[in-house]
Amino acid sequence: MESFSLKGRTAFVTGGNTGIGRAIVQLFAAQGAKVGISHIGDAAGAQALADELAASGAEAAVTECDVTDANAVARLNAWSREHLGPVDILVNAAGISGETPFVDLSIDEWDRMMAVNLRGTFLVTKQFFADMIAQKYGRVINIASQLAYKGTYDMSHYCASKAGVVGFTRALSYEGAPHGVTVNAIAPGPVETAMLASFTNEWRAMKFAQLPAGRFGETGEIAPTALLLASETGGAYFIGQTLSPNGGDVML
Repeated sequence: MESFSLKGRTAFVTGGNTGIGRAIVQLFAAQGAKVGISHIGDAAGAQALADELAASGAEAAVTECDVTDANAVARLNAWSREHLGPVDILVNAAGISGETPFVDLSIDEWDRMMAVNLRGTFLVTKQFFADMIAQKYGRVINIASQLAYKGTYDMSHYCASKAGVVGFTRALSYEGAPHGVTVNAIAPGPVETAMLASFTNEWRAMKFAQLPAGRFGETGEIAPTALLLASETGGAYFIGQTLSPNGGDVML
């Protein structure tokens, strides 16, 4: 596991207080990284996670940030420099979901989905990317979805936003790779999180029936993919890739 050690590295995970982001934070910390965590409206939960990590000997710091707000994201970068120092690994895990038939989909719903999932990924990456280029090292990991490839009922806005994340990842990788900065994405299948629990029983049953694995995934089954991409040696030759631990929902 020495190839996957993050000792001496600093990571920042947006949406790191819950779900897949939380599992990534916990694994990165266990592998020796100093970790920054952003949340929105969950100060107590995020701080409890940081305290849990500190009790195990890890170093973590938390802050609140609305990733759709350019000024808030600029403040996030300043906060990160003060409390963490240079960031080597960025994970864009903040995201939202939802199911609405297209004929009922409002412009506000569409715009909100794009603002969090796609604009947020852009804004946060833009704040950290230049520093990674300057230091000649970096790992950017964007959380997409297998639905970027497959699509599904009642989620055109979500699928489009995650497809945008995949395209952004591929394009930016060309600009980062010559400077030692890799840009990749993870496209998980359905994972047991609060987000998945918010879907209707009908939608969950439909999705469950499509999975060759015969079950939904767990957050701890997604985090190791992030560790692979974040590691210095294991992730070095992944450029512009989207890895998809998805229970067979999409086979690329």
